This record gives sequence, C-alpha cells and structure tokens, in this order.
Amino acid sequence: MKKDYEINLNTMALLAECDERGEVLTKVFEADGRFTVDKCPSQVVDDSCRYFASSLNGRISGTKELTRYTHKPPIVISEAMRIYFFPIISPKRKDCTWIAHKFVRSFYGEKNQTTTIEFTNGTTINVPVSHGMIANQVQRTAHFRVILEDRLRVSSSSSSDSPERVAETFS
Repeated sequence: MKKDYEINLNTMALLAECDERGEVLTKVFEADGRFTVDKCPSQVVDDSCRYFASSLNGRISGTKELTRYTHKPPIVISEAMRIYFFPIISPKRKDCTWIAHKFVRSFYGEKNQTTTIEFTNGTTINVPVSHGMIANQVQRTAHFRVILEDRLRVSSSSSSDSPERVAETFS
C-alpha cells in the first residue's frame, strides 16, 4: 500500500474502496497495473492538482466558470499533459470514484443499475451508477476538453505574436 500518489499519464481510474475498518482507500488503476493508496480518491485528486499548482476546489471552480456545470463537474489535472478526470458522484464524498476520460473505450449498463466501464487496455471496472450518468459524464468531459483546449490554443497563438503587435493590443 502506498501513502502518496500523483495522477500521471498512465492513470485510468481512482476507485473508492473500504478497508476492514471502514476507511475509504483508493484502488489505483494504471495502464500497466493496479495498487492501493492509503487516501480517499478525492484526496489523491486534490494532491495531484496541488502537484500541478492548483487544487481540487480550484479546478472545480474553473470548470464551473467555463461550462456552468454545477454538479459533478469534470476537471483537468494538468493542462500541459491533457489529463482530464470526471467524478461518478459528488467529489465532496470520500467514496467518490474518478475516471480518466482518455482511457474510456466503452461502457454498458447492468441490470442492477451499475455500469461496467471498459478501458482502452481491456481492463473493466463496475461502478454503482447508471449507464446514463456515465454517458453524461463522458459527454460533459469531452465538451469541457474542447472548450479548454480551444482556449489554450487561442492563448498560445496570441502569445506568439510579435512584441509590437502585443503592445498594440494593450495601447
């Protein structure tokens, strides 16, 4: 069991799991393996956001500002590495599982109102929410990615303008 963990390009999911004492831990699914971290998933997300100079609350506020999504907003962990995650329930809850958008290959609803998510490497997990909720989260995360990446593209292309042109903009 690990004490600390930063989300990286190989992180597919942070699954909430209870230990024998009832404490919420994180089962980390990476493209090439899985292991447990002695923190709840939202704490791992917050630590990772802080590693990239923000916080979970800051990322949530930023998403809300861009998209107006007020419930279960997707977030970007790192703009530079294009790491986007979405929560399956309220991120304020310790038992909130987080999914990396880029690794979701498919998902299908089960008879018991759970959803099985298949990742690009063939790994599957089952989460206790409906197919429609996962479909909505996947779509909202894609929408958020487009908005943010378009904004970042525009910002980087305007910063490559000549110093004279930039000066004209501010005069």
